[in-house]
Amino acid sequence: AGKLLPTGDRAVSCLTEVLPRPITPTTVRKFRNTTNPAPGVERIFYGRADDPDIAAHLTHGIESRSSLSAASLISPLPKTNFQQKIQDKKEAIYFSNRQAPLGRSHDQSSMLPKGLDVINTTFGTKVIQDVSAGELINPPKTFEEVDKDSREGHDLYVLSHNDYYVGEAINRKYDSPNFSKSFVYGIETPHFEDGQSVSKSLNWLCDLQSKRAAKIVSKRNDDFKEKFQPQLGKVLDPIAETMNVPPGHTFGMLLRPDEHGVGDLLHCRVPCEFLRGKDRERAILAAVRQSLKKANYENFDMLLEAFRHYDKNGDGMIDKDDLRKSCFQLNLNLDDELLDSLFDYCDLDKDGLINYLEFASFLNWKDKMAVKEFEEKIITKGKKLGTPVLPEDTKTNDKPLLKQEDLVLKEPGSSEKTPNTLTRSTDHVDHANYQTTSSQYNAVVGGLPTTCYPVCGVPTIRSDLPAPRIRRISDRTNYGDEGNAYAVLFPSVFSQKGVYERDFLKTRPKAEIAQILRKIGVNISGETFEEIWKQACLEHQKDEVCVECIRNILDERHGSHTK
Repeated sequence: AGKLLPTGDRAVSCLTEVLPRPITPTTVRKFRNTTNPAPGVERIFYGRADDPDIAAHLTHGIESRSSLSAASLISPLPKTNFQQKIQDKKEAIYFSNRQAPLGRSHDQSSMLPKGLDVINTTFGTKVIQDVSAGELINPPKTFEEVDKDSREGHDLYVLSHNDYYVGEAINRKYDSPNFSKSFVYGIETPHFEDGQSVSKSLNWLCDLQSKRAAKIVSKRNDDFKEKFQPQLGKVLDPIAETMNVPPGHTFGMLLRPDEHGVGDLLHCRVPCEFLRGKDRERAILAAVRQSLKKANYENFDMLLEAFRHYDKNGDGMIDKDDLRKSCFQLNLNLDDELLDSLFDYCDLDKDGLINYLEFASFLNWKDKMAVKEFEEKIITKGKKLGTPVLPEDTKTNDKPLLKQEDLVLKEPGSSEKTPNTLTRSTDHVDHANYQTTSSQYNAVVGGLPTTCYPVCGVPTIRSDLPAPRIRRISDRTNYGDEGNAYAVLFPSVFSQKGVYERDFLKTRPKAEIAQILRKIGVNISGETFEEIWKQACLEHQKDEVCVECIRNILDERHGSHTK
C-alpha cells in the first residue's frame, strides 16, 4: 500500500562538487597571504612576496678549519719510546728543562761549591731540645701558680704598654676622699638569657646594614619599570614622557557642575530644596560634631559632667554663647556661620536652647557613656548641677533635666540606662519605589524571574544554602538575610519601622503568629488559620514556622481566589 516515490540523489552526490574549485591566481594569493594565510604557511607581506629567498641560503663569517678534536687532547694516544726521546731532545734546549726536568725533582747541586759533600753537610745552628710544646701551652702547674706567674711584671706592662686586664680600673691616683676606686660609671650592657640577640651575632654587621639601607638600582632599569610596568597607586601611561605638558594639565572642555547632586536625585527633592553645593558644608559640620563627641568622651567620665561643662550658667540649658565658649576651650575655633549651623542642627525643638536630651543625642556617643545610678537621681529629680549630691529624702523644687520615661535601657537585659535617641526629620522619598527585600529574596512577589537574564556561576545570594546558626566572623556569604543595592537605594517600609528580614525569618510559636496577624489587621477565622498553620508546618517539617512562610501561603491563597 502507498505510493512509490522515485529514488533521487544521495547525500554523497549532493556534497560532491561537479566542477573543481577554481585556483586562486598568484596575484591574489600574495595579498591573501598577508591578511589570511593558510594554516601552517608563513605570513609574507605582499610587497616582498615576489622577492627571491636569498636569506635562507646566506652564510656569514669565515669558515674555520678543523683542528684536533677535544677527545684527542684530553686522552692522547700513548707515545712510543722513539717519540718520547725525540720530544725530550726538542725540550732539552730550554734552560728550565735542564734545571728541573719535567717529572723530576729540582737539581740544585750545580749552584753549590765544588767538592761539597751534599749528603753529609748540614747548615744552621743545632736546636737544643728543652720543653715540649704541650708543656709550654699547658704547664703542669696549679691555677694559683699560673695566675701568680702571669701577674709578675704586670705593673711594668701597665706603664709601658697600657696593658690592663679585662674590667681592671685605671689607677688615676686621685687623693680626693669623695672618690672610691669601686665606683662604676656608664650604662650596664644589656644581657638576655633567652637568646634574644643571637640573630644579631649570627649576621655580619655589613649584611644588616645592607638590608636596612636603600637599594641602589640602575636608573635605566627604574625608568623602564616605571614606564612599562604598573606601579602601585599610579596610572600606567607609557606615553607620559612624550606629552610635553605640565603635570596638572587636563584635556577637554571644563563642564559646569549641575545645580543638583546625587543625594537630591535619590531623595527626589523639589528644586526649591536642592542643597546647591552645600555637601562640603555638611561634611565640615559632621567633622566638627565628631570632634566634639570625641573630646566629650575623652575628657569627661559622665554625660552629666560634660553637660555641666557646657552649661556655664547652671540653668540646665545651653545657649549659643555657652557653645561658643566650650568650643574655644576645646581648641575648635568656629566662625559664626558654622556655629549657627551647628546650633541649628542640635536645637531640634527650635527654642534657641539645647537641653540635656538634645545634648546627649547630637554631641555625645551616648551608647558608650551610660547613665550611672547617682547620675540618674540628679537628672530625674531636678537637682541643680552645681550643688553636691544630696540624699534621696532631700526635697527640691528644681525642674528635672530629664523625665524618667526618657531613660531607656542601653541593651535588652542590661541594667545600664542611656537617654532616649532623638531623631531628625529625614528627606522625603518617593513611596512608589518601595519594595520589600524579603519578596526579592524569595522571588514570590516583585522578584525578577531568571528567564529575564542569563544565570551563570555561583549566585551572590546563596538562598539555596541554609544559614548557619552561629556565623563566623570571616563568613561573608549572603544567605538571603542581608540587603542588596536595591534595598539600600529604596529601603523597605518595614525597615523604617524597625523590622528587618531576620524578624520575618525567625521561627515563632503558633500563638505568637496569631497575635501578630491580629495586630497588623489580618482578620481570618480560626479554622482558616488552623489550615494555614498545618500547611506551613507540613511544608517545612517543623513545629514552628516564621512569618514569611505564613505570608507566602496567604499570597498563594489570595492568588488562587483571584483567578
